[in-house]
Amino acid sequence: MLNQIDKISGIGLHLDLVLRKIQDAYLRKFDELAVDMTIEQWVILHRIFELGEEASQREIVRTNFRNRATTSRIIGRLENKGWITKTRFEGDQKRFKLELTGKGQSIIDRVLPFAVKLRKKAIDNLNVLEFDIFLKVLDQIGQNYSP
Repeated sequence: MLNQIDKISGIGLHLDLVLRKIQDAYLRKFDELAVDMTIEQWVILHRIFELGEEASQREIVRTNFRNRATTSRIIGRLENKGWITKTRFEGDQKRFKLELTGKGQSIIDRVLPFAVKLRKKAIDNLNVLEFDIFLKVLDQIGQNYSP
């Protein structure tokens, strides 16, 4: 393995380039659909959609892998666009309940079919075994950096 050090020295760069290509594909699609949205806004909007009645700011922070301040700022932007509302859960004044508005649901309806296609594009020309190995390798790389 040590003789391959030159090949792996750019692993971070390679991962970053691939991630940028994926993000660029999403941003181009948002632009084609005339939706003014960032990747981060899409991730949170979609997560609110997935969680439905149970969507809370606390749960979004927990599952989004972003800090509370960043997540709060993105949620504020979604609220300012009129795509979500932020209220308190009935009987629990500590948690913020996040709900899609009609406008937010129309964004989901417009973007989601294309987002699904973009996700599927990632695995084009990969068989199940290759994809399983890919995920295993990514998991191992992530574990290698865990404290």
